[in-house]
Amino acid sequence: MRNIDNTPSKDGLYSAPHWRDLVREVRALPELGRYLLNRKSPSDLPQGDLQPVMLVPGYGASERYMAPLMSRLNGAGFAAYGWGLGYNFGMSKPVKQAMGERVLMLQQKHHQKVALVGWSLGGVFVRELARHQPESISHVFSVGSPISHDPNGNNMAKLFNLMNPGKEVDADMEAFRKREQAPPVPCTAIYSKSDGIVNWRCAEELRADNTENLLVKSSHFGLPFNPDVARIIAERLVRYKTL
Repeated sequence: MRNIDNTPSKDGLYSAPHWRDLVREVRALPELGRYLLNRKSPSDLPQGDLQPVMLVPGYGASERYMAPLMSRLNGAGFAAYGWGLGYNFGMSKPVKQAMGERVLMLQQKHHQKVALVGWSLGGVFVRELARHQPESISHVFSVGSPISHDPNGNNMAKLFNLMNPGKEVDADMEAFRKREQAPPVPCTAIYSKSDGIVNWRCAEELRADNTENLLVKSSHFGLPFNPDVARIIAERLVRYKTL
């Protein structure tokens, strides 16, 4: 049985965020409003040197939803790109292949490794891409992504079932435990304790020499335009620049 708070039950499982937290996700609208009001302000982010970054959206979202974060990073001197695949409706062999090819293209274009940023389900995708192409990846950022502890510690399955009636899926625990370990590159997990979609404990990387977990204050849907998310990414890209 899963606890309704953020501590694990005796069997080590976590609950999805409470329905009240899910309802509070409407605060993403004023968070977007604050971004729009301040988007023309001078950037206070650490300045990049055209390090390539590929951003991957969450389930049901397109790369347009990642545009605020992409704009902030480009304004600070990074070379940020969308994933080029439109809306994210789940993983498939063509999607996996296209993501890998795009990373190689960006690596060749900029003559350096590519950083990956994935929001929500996109964070699961970029971690797996880095696991299979570590020689092309400089850093992985998962942002509010269900990557550890309990594959059911989120409300994403409920949203998926609402959008895909008759296609309910059960979590594959064996596959999840394999994905839970971080890929062999620097990994930064960014999470919010007030996330109404993903239990924040399940958005953390397991402790390892190449992982870190950093807290921001945000709704789940507001993470792509949260200024602290952009700052964390920019700081790490400057600090860990690798060719």
